[in-house]
Amino acid sequence: MRTIYESDSTPKADGYYMPAEFSKQKRVWMGWPHRTDTWAHGAKPAQAQYANVARAIAEFTPVYMCANQVDYANCKAVFEDDPGVHVIEMTTDDAWFRDTGATYVVDGKGGKRAVHWHFNGYGGFVDGLYFPWDKDEQIALKMAELSEVDRYRPDDMILEGGSITVDGEGTVVVTDQCLLSPGRTASAVRVEEDEDNIWPTFELAFKPWSDELREYMTEHLKAYLGVEKVIWVKEGIDPSETNGHIDDVATFIAPGVMACIWTDDPDYPFYRQCHEAYETLSNATDAKGRKLKVYKLPMPVEPVYMDQASCDSIDIDENAEPRVSDEPLIASYMNFLVTNGGIITPQYGDVNDALAIETLQKIYDETWGEGAYKVVGVQSEQVVFGGGNIHCITQQEPEA
Repeated sequence: MRTIYESDSTPKADGYYMPAEFSKQKRVWMGWPHRTDTWAHGAKPAQAQYANVARAIAEFTPVYMCANQVDYANCKAVFEDDPGVHVIEMTTDDAWFRDTGATYVVDGKGGKRAVHWHFNGYGGFVDGLYFPWDKDEQIALKMAELSEVDRYRPDDMILEGGSITVDGEGTVVVTDQCLLSPGRTASAVRVEEDEDNIWPTFELAFKPWSDELREYMTEHLKAYLGVEKVIWVKEGIDPSETNGHIDDVATFIAPGVMACIWTDDPDYPFYRQCHEAYETLSNATDAKGRKLKVYKLPMPVEPVYMDQASCDSIDIDENAEPRVSDEPLIASYMNFLVTNGGIITPQYGDVNDALAIETLQKIYDETWGEGAYKVVGVQSEQVVFGGGNIHCITQQEPEA
């Protein structure tokens, strides 16, 4: 495997681009949850729901489930009767492969490569969620090796896969809240350091939220995703966990067509963010000059909270953020995975579960034709307890 550094080239310069999620996929990557300071009840309920998600995906696409050495035998036994799920040993810090895994790019001529972003635990020492993250920082490298593809490595760009959504035709949508935050690339691009400190103090080259940082990120997104236009949504709905990833808020259904979360309840915790994102996207045009058609996908009727017993079951660790029962969790139906004709969609036991399935099926039938996609619901509140959802725990690898 060859590593292509920023000084050597970029995907766009070499004719590569990130294909949309609705493009043909070779496999889907996942990681087995194990952290007892993240996952309730020793991670066993989360493992059961991860397994159900993997089985649902495997009906459409092969799954590579990556488990730590200590968990390998148990994980292998869980999937003993699931030929579509392949268990491999891989050391990880946590199990969010959307964010730690490689972003694959293709050239449309049979070529495929991997982009290995820098990862710092969702904010590093500014507002990160756990430490250390060095094993998660290596996941994309290992994926590239196992996929037998070359790897692109930017110099300073900190990015998670959940913070981007592309249409495969030159457009990417991101949020200010994540990409311009103090703990992402703003914390990585430095001017000078104090070599006497074990944790050096730096003068930032780019101030968070600045126009200069936005320009830097825009140009790097274009270079590493092979896009022509970046649409910036102001906020996500997850300021404390991921700093507002876009995959909880909106996604591309097809070129020129998006879905966005929605609620008519002004007292809903994310009412303002839903409406602001919908307005931004409804008034946007893509790289081809098309005005976006934006569907509304409902939120659950009742905000989801973690029960106190689950909070109490999580190990207390000074290097990880504690879980509390009085903050609404990021339970969005938008955090679904598209994979080879399947739409693997979160379910919470909420009144709107069936409506979300019905709405998504209608959206995909209208956009792609009846029967092109099948929407499958999978219970995922235990995944939400850990801070993410179905899209967050999966990373697709496209066909070349």
